[in-house]
Amino acid sequence: RLLSPAGTRAPAGKRLCPEPDTGPRAPPGSPPGPSSAARGQDGLWDADSDGSDGGDAAPDGYSHLSAYERKRLKNITENAKFFAALKLHESAARLNQIATKRCSPCSRRKPKKVEDETARRRSMRLLRVEPLDIPLLESPARPGAEEYPQVPVGPLPMVPEDQAENSKWTEALLSTWMRISEVLLVELESLSSMVLSEENIRKVVKTRVCSMAIHPSESTILVAAGDKWGHVGLWNVSCRSEEGAHIFIPHSFQVSCMHFSPCNPAHLLSLSSDTLRCGDVTRAVFDEVRSEENFSSFDFLEDNASTAIVGHWDGGVAVVDRRTPGMSSELSADTGFRRIRTVHVHPVNKQYFLAAGSVDVCVFDVRYLKAKGNKPLSSLTGHTKSVASAYFSPVTGSRVVTVCADDKLRVYDTTSLSSTVTLLSSIRHNNNTGHWLSRFRAIWDPKQEHCFVVGSMAQPRQIQVFQDTGKLLHSFCNVDCLSSVCSINVVHPSQSILVGGNSSGRLHVFKD
Repeated sequence: RLLSPAGTRAPAGKRLCPEPDTGPRAPPGSPPGPSSAARGQDGLWDADSDGSDGGDAAPDGYSHLSAYERKRLKNITENAKFFAALKLHESAARLNQIATKRCSPCSRRKPKKVEDETARRRSMRLLRVEPLDIPLLESPARPGAEEYPQVPVGPLPMVPEDQAENSKWTEALLSTWMRISEVLLVELESLSSMVLSEENIRKVVKTRVCSMAIHPSESTILVAAGDKWGHVGLWNVSCRSEEGAHIFIPHSFQVSCMHFSPCNPAHLLSLSSDTLRCGDVTRAVFDEVRSEENFSSFDFLEDNASTAIVGHWDGGVAVVDRRTPGMSSELSADTGFRRIRTVHVHPVNKQYFLAAGSVDVCVFDVRYLKAKGNKPLSSLTGHTKSVASAYFSPVTGSRVVTVCADDKLRVYDTTSLSSTVTLLSSIRHNNNTGHWLSRFRAIWDPKQEHCFVVGSMAQPRQIQVFQDTGKLLHSFCNVDCLSSVCSINVVHPSQSILVGGNSSGRLHVFKD
């Protein structure tokens, strides 16, 4: 039912016509429809009107339509032209497009940071993040020449930094070194009785400790530490005064390996990435043994310490004879490794040595080394990331302990050096030291065949002692005195003494 504009029904006596499209069309040639005068007040056609068109002529092709239909078509056409002139459809489309873009979640972008704005520094070590996209250089960049000048080649006098040559304190330290360098007896004692006190903590080098060695004397505790800037610090722990520690600068780069000579403790050999030196206290000189590139570690091939096997960061090894004049090595060989971090000689069968680096840990026979195409005698498999260290057990060499970046400590049975060595135990251990700490190295206690020591990331800070079966035997800790990670550790060969070095150059001595 159709209503009038006023909301009332159509007057009585009039019938409202439906839309012309819904009813039958008038045949062609029929009389025109009712005129506009016949429309009702509501604008609809009256069925009782006379059918005149009121002057609305039919356009061409529409003569068969009624006047109502022609008027309706005319209105539609005029309205369409009017709306086209207003361009309402285009405006509505643009508004709809803008609204869609604003509501789309993918269109929300973070504003670009200003390039000159200083980025907030965050500790990646505390976040336990290891950058994988940036290649890490194993040997750190050399300090600026204005701060740490280049160390000259050749022998260097044993003169501490910023001290006169004839300092009485230096002479006292070197005299002590000479006095205690003698043949020593080895005694087995327990590690559990050792404690740390404040007087046995000292900052010995300026920066991060990268290597350490302890003199085998039973009467005096003398510790040597090498840091990442090429400094070597000597500390007479038995001397309670401040003059008990001195710093020397025999290297220009990180001191990655140090050993007192097993046959003559008056000699301290230290190695950086470009130089192997021997500190001879009898002559107060740091002699230059070899000068090459990419040195990473070394170990003695003989008990008399006359020959040594030297590892290179690029995966090569070299045999060095200290008795041979000149700076070149006697033999250089390629192991096929991408890099070598540590080398270690078998304690009994001196012709065998371990090489560890990348994911490779292998035993080689030095007698069959050649320039290229060297095949290992044995392979210690199972490592999925880079290996920080690998060492034979000290008495028989029947065990090897490795530290891997996959957070595992592994112990292998090397009693029989076959092609593949048996894995004895795998210990879950957090080895994620990052850039700011030296990599952990698990070292054997020289007095115990089945016991090794390693640093720890655990809280409270501690140094852990494991059995080769994987059992944790003891943790050295002191909440009041030890608050940092000791990555590098060394154990006295005959006394109950353990020394740990941290990233600030500080040494901690645990003893009876």
